[in-house]
Amino acid sequence: MRSKALVIKLFVVLGVASLVFLVGCGGGASQPFHNQPPPPTGSNPAPSITTLSPNTSVAGGAAFTLTITGTNFVAASMVTFGGAAPTTTFVNSTQLTAAIPAAAIASVGMVAVTVTNPAPGGGTSNAMSFTTSGGNLVPTIDSLSPSCSPKDEQVLNPFANGQLLVNGQNFVASSVVRWNGNDRPTSFVSSSQLTAQISASDIGTIETAAVTVFNPAPGGGSSNISTFTIDAGGAAPQSIVVDHSGKFAYVANLGCESVFGNVSMYTIDPNTGVLTSIGPPMIPDDEGARSVAVDPSGKFAYVANWGEGDTAGSISTYTVNGTTGALTSAGTIFAGCPGLGCGLLGPWSVVVHPSGKFVYVANEAGFSPTTVAMFTIDGTTGALTSIGTVTAGGRAFAVAVDSAGKFAYVATESGPPDVVSMYTINGTTGALTSIGTIAAGTDINGGTVHTSVAADPAGNFVYATNPGSNDLSMYSIDTTTGTLMSLGPIIAGTGPASVAVDPTGKFAYVANSGSNDVSMYTINAATGVLSSIGAIAAGLSPSSIAIHPSGKFAYVTNSGSNNVSMYIIDAATGALVLMGTTGM
Repeated sequence: MRSKALVIKLFVVLGVASLVFLVGCGGGASQPFHNQPPPPTGSNPAPSITTLSPNTSVAGGAAFTLTITGTNFVAASMVTFGGAAPTTTFVNSTQLTAAIPAAAIASVGMVAVTVTNPAPGGGTSNAMSFTTSGGNLVPTIDSLSPSCSPKDEQVLNPFANGQLLVNGQNFVASSVVRWNGNDRPTSFVSSSQLTAQISASDIGTIETAAVTVFNPAPGGGSSNISTFTIDAGGAAPQSIVVDHSGKFAYVANLGCESVFGNVSMYTIDPNTGVLTSIGPPMIPDDEGARSVAVDPSGKFAYVANWGEGDTAGSISTYTVNGTTGALTSAGTIFAGCPGLGCGLLGPWSVVVHPSGKFVYVANEAGFSPTTVAMFTIDGTTGALTSIGTVTAGGRAFAVAVDSAGKFAYVATESGPPDVVSMYTINGTTGALTSIGTIAAGTDINGGTVHTSVAADPAGNFVYATNPGSNDLSMYSIDTTTGTLMSLGPIIAGTGPASVAVDPTGKFAYVANSGSNDVSMYTINAATGVLSSIGAIAAGLSPSSIAIHPSGKFAYVTNSGSNNVSMYIIDAATGALVLMGTTGM
C-alpha cells in the first residue's frame, strides 16, 4: 500500500495529465485518456461573411467594387464571385473589397459569394447571394450617319431634315442623344438605332462635336463618345479645272461621306500661281460631286454629281462671275428627268466641247456597258438640253475631247483589259458616233481609283491611266478617222488616277493615288512616246491634276489630305517644284 500511495503522490506533484491506477503491489495493465489538442501556432482561422455591399446590380451594368464584411479575414483571403476569382484587396480582418468586372454581371441571375483563407488552417466561408436584376443597360454607339458636315449646312442630311442617325446597342425608348453634353430631341427607332434632331446652330462652328447616348435609371448610364466633324466644307476633292483665262480654278469635292458634295472656288495669282479661296464652297442640289468643267468662254461651269447611290445623279449648271470667279446656280438636271431622255445614271466625268456648244458626261452606273450622255448648251443661259446617249465599251469613268473637237475618247472599265471607246463628233449637232474600242491596261477591280483619259493639245496623242496595272497607255490619233493606235504602256506610280498634258504638248503628268506622288514625263513630239523624268511628292491620295493655260503652274487635288498641292513647272525640263498647298 505504501508503494501505491507514493506513486499517486508523485504523479500529482509532477502534474502529469495521465493517471495510472496500479493494481497490486508490483504494477499491472494501464488505461490512458487524451483531450482534443488546440490548433497549431500560426494557422489561418476559417472566415465568415456577414454582409455584402452592394448586394444587387442591374444586368449589363458597369464594373464596380464589392465590399465584403465578416470575420477572420487575412491578407491572403480570396473572394469568389459566381465561381470566378476577382481581384481581392485586404482592408482588415473584418473587411475585404473585390473588383467585379462588367462581364460578371452581364445577365440576370443570382451568384454565390464566398471567402477562402488558405492553409494552414483556413477554409471557405458561408455563401452570401448577390442578385443581378433587370434594368436599362449602358448604351453603346457604333457609328453616326453622317459623321461629319460642312459648317453652316442648313440641313444635316438633305433627305432627313437635320436628323442624325445613331447606330449602336442597348437603346431604349427613353434614351436621349446628347450633343456636346446637351440633350437633343431624340426618337427611338429600335434597340440599335436612334435619330436626333440637330439644328443649324449645332454645326455653326468648325469643331469636333462629342455625341453620346444616355439611358436613365434603373441601370443605364452614358455611352462611349462618338465624334462628329464639322469642317469648312471641302472634303475629299476629286477634280480640279482651271478656266481658259487662267484667272480661276474650281474643285469638285465629293464631300463629307459624299452627302455634302460641293465646289470650291479660287482666284489664281497670275505671277505666282497661288490659289486664294473666294468664299465658301458652292453646294449643288445633289450628292457626290465628282467632276467639274468650264466652257471655253468662261461663262458657265458644269458639275457631275454621282449621286452616291442615294440618287441616280445629276448635272449642275453654274454661271461664272467674270470679275470675281464666283459661281451662281443656274439649275440642275437630275437623272430620271421627263421621259428619261437626259440619259444620266451615275455621272462620273464631264467635259465641254472646245466650241462651247456641247457637253458630254460619262455615266458609270448601271450594268456594263454604260453610256455617255450628250447635251447642247444654250449660249445665253448655259442651260443644257439632252440630245441622247451613246453606248460605251464598259463602265464609263472619264471622257475627253481632242483640241479640234472632232473626236471624243472615253476610258471604260470592262476587263481586264479595260478599253478606250472612240467616237467621232458631229460638228453641227454634237452627236457622238462610235468607231470602236482599243485595249488599255487594267483598273483595280472594285476599287475606288478609276481610269482617266486626256488628249494632247495638238490633237495627235491620247493617254489613259491604268490603276490596276500601275501604268499609262499611250496612243497616237489617226487625225482623219479618229481611231487610236497603241504606242504601248509606260510605268507610273501606284494607282494612277489622273493624267494631264501641258499646253505646249511637251510634258505629261500623272497623279498617283496609291504612292501619293506625281509622275513627270517628257513627250516625244514626233511619236507621242513618254519618257520619265521622275516623280514628286503630293498630298494623301492625289485624285486629279490640272495645268494652268500659261504652262507655268500645275495643281493636284489630294482627296486624303483635303487640300490642293501647287507646283511651278520648269519650262525647260518639265520638272515640278512644290510651292505649297491650300486647304479646301
